[in-house]
Amino acid sequence: MAHLNREESEIVDMSMITEEESANDRSTISVPQTSLETRATPAESRLVFGAPEKRLTLFALRLAVLEKSATSIGTLAFIWATVVLLGGFAATLDLTDFWVVTVILITEGTRTFGRSRELEWQHRATWSFMDVGVNGFRAMKSSSVTVFRKVKTLFQKPGQGSRSREISLARKVSKKQQYEEQIATTRTWTNSEVPVLPVLQWIFLSKNISKFLYWLQLASATACVVLSMLNLVNRNFGETKKGDTDKRNREQALIIFYSLALADAVLFLVEKAYWVWEFRVEKLLEKVNNECELGDLGLISTTRFFYDSYSKSLNISIFDGLKMDMVSFAIDLMESGSLEEQLIGVRILKKFSENPKFSKDTLQKIGVKLPVIARLLEMLNWKHEEEHEIRYSAAKILVNLAERKQNILRIAEIPGALECISSLLHAGRTATGISFEILEKGVVFDNGNYSNWSFNHLGLEILRKLARDHDICEKIGNTRGLLSKVIHFLHADEQLLQQSNVEQLQIATVEGSLQLLQRLAYTSSKAGKQLRKDISEIVFTVTYIRDILKHGEMHPDLQLLGIQILSSLATAEEATERIAATGGVLKVLFCIFFNDNIPRNVREAAGEALATLALQSMNTCHRILMLQHNKELVKALNDPLLRVNAARILRNLCCYSGNDRFQQLKGLTDAVPTILEAIMIEDNKVQEVMIGAGVSIFKLMESQESTRLFQKANITKFDLVQKLTRILTKYRYPSIQVPGIRRYTVELAIWLMKDDPENATSFQRLGMSGELESILDTTSDLESFHIFCGTIGLYRHNIEMQALIETAMKLLQQ
Repeated sequence: MAHLNREESEIVDMSMITEEESANDRSTISVPQTSLETRATPAESRLVFGAPEKRLTLFALRLAVLEKSATSIGTLAFIWATVVLLGGFAATLDLTDFWVVTVILITEGTRTFGRSRELEWQHRATWSFMDVGVNGFRAMKSSSVTVFRKVKTLFQKPGQGSRSREISLARKVSKKQQYEEQIATTRTWTNSEVPVLPVLQWIFLSKNISKFLYWLQLASATACVVLSMLNLVNRNFGETKKGDTDKRNREQALIIFYSLALADAVLFLVEKAYWVWEFRVEKLLEKVNNECELGDLGLISTTRFFYDSYSKSLNISIFDGLKMDMVSFAIDLMESGSLEEQLIGVRILKKFSENPKFSKDTLQKIGVKLPVIARLLEMLNWKHEEEHEIRYSAAKILVNLAERKQNILRIAEIPGALECISSLLHAGRTATGISFEILEKGVVFDNGNYSNWSFNHLGLEILRKLARDHDICEKIGNTRGLLSKVIHFLHADEQLLQQSNVEQLQIATVEGSLQLLQRLAYTSSKAGKQLRKDISEIVFTVTYIRDILKHGEMHPDLQLLGIQILSSLATAEEATERIAATGGVLKVLFCIFFNDNIPRNVREAAGEALATLALQSMNTCHRILMLQHNKELVKALNDPLLRVNAARILRNLCCYSGNDRFQQLKGLTDAVPTILEAIMIEDNKVQEVMIGAGVSIFKLMESQESTRLFQKANITKFDLVQKLTRILTKYRYPSIQVPGIRRYTVELAIWLMKDDPENATSFQRLGMSGELESILDTTSDLESFHIFCGTIGLYRHNIEMQALIETAMKLLQQ
């Protein structure tokens, strides 16, 4: 087979079309565009509505009907001539009639043979340059333009913009030409270029044989029409003497034969006229190709599809061609052993799968066939330069295929699927196990269509979509070396993050890596716990995320993903220590949390990460206190955006810093008036975290100091007693929205009763005993954890809810 990436190809007879390379590279559509079709009757409109290729299969059916009708009539004429005329009247035929019948039989036989072989030759010729003259002229024209541009370049001044653009274009054209030459280089003969005979090789090329057969058929049919018409008009069949029984039916037999021959030839010429009208005048192939939006080289695929449909209609049943569609055709090509056919197949599937109007049917047909998915995964391992486009297209198809949940399960079921996807990821570093050699990584400016950045981005995109299923997340974590590759792409230094002229694919790759890790780190169950452990144990993880947070002011989306990963990893105790011990992580999180110029969602995520890191971690709390952000935290309680996470951080600092840090925590007592006011006024989540923060801070104070702060807030302790009782009355059952509010309320009630026995009397008078008994009957495991991963609780409270209620009831009785 000849070059695939060519500008044009002319197909003799069956197409006789000059193919010009399309300027658009778009996805296909399933509904024909009215601007590209001629006006049709309502019946025809109903027939062609739907997939554009249905017009080709219908045309192939009509041609097959004409072809088979002509063939049947021609066969009948041949039998009539050999059996009736040459068998029964051979001796009595006039010499002229004898030779006319003989010539017609020979021409009909020649045309029948040519018709049976022509389709095969032309089918092969679709892969080659068919018209040497036309293509030679266009090649000469292209070459002259190139020479003109080169000469023009010599007279341009250095640094001119047009020169740089032309050089860039010339490089792209050069790469494309090199690729075309590589594709054409095979170790087997190209069908259309086979020299059938050792002499006059140009004449006996298969593409020229196709031309010869085409014109031979036209000449034979024309001769048959002329001879039959002349003899039917003249009817000079010789005289029949009276009583000569041997010649009695000769005239009628000759009339029947000439009529059959004429009908056969006319049907053939009608078929050819219909063909030329549709392909040369109406340009059916170009219209279908444009409606499919196959773009560059699409006409080759469309023509090949038509030939296959026409062959089935001719060789099997006339209706078999109607069963063909472009998707099944592309799948068959993709599974062939020819590199050229595989390339055409994946090109079609890629474009169809990317079009919203046609992707559903395409992806459905691919998704239900595991061998097709396995073939696409196998193509991801093809790393030869000639196979880059096939590999890229296969990756794009898998990205689209993984959009649907059922498809990702089928992909993951195939043995070695994740290893094949991992082959797309080119880290650019040597790996032994999960350890990478530490190398410098600068900004890379890569404009190639199939660069490593393109494949890296596609590989991460496929994995990200597969990671929607938690079982597949576990498989990703168990695939050897895959996590290390993914984490490698987190590396983004200051130059990459802060310059605006970097390759966008690099930023997209970093984002894809962050999105994938975010899903892996958020996985629930035991698999998620192990994944978080494995991710945090890779020494580059936290360092790379810290660099993104530090230098990613221009990319808040990257910062948000990095912070969410840290929050998920912080749910593992060992990971918490690693994150907090990495220099600058806590500092940059606080900088983001307090920075008014950073988007709201990023600041909220930073506060949540800090609260999670400080939860039940004394070392983390000590490091936070050393940063001396107490005043900023107290001030943040007044900010509606920051107050929830600021209150969580304050609670964790007070609860888990240890008794030796009392002096460093002393400044947090200034938050008491704000906390009391929020408890009295707010509700839901804000009220919950403020009660929790208040309990932890009140435990650090003496009774006199707390009384002074109550007075400063202009709130009495009895007011707080009443509020707490109303809260317990409101929340008679655990709440998913505020799972800790009843626990924190009971803890604050216990502190109030210990602080002043009169508060216990007030609680007793307000019916606290009944509320506590009600809580005792409705306690849930939901209230036993600080945070949750999905439906799984993390970080259990040190004191059980039942023990707190028993303590409160004892204080009430005293």
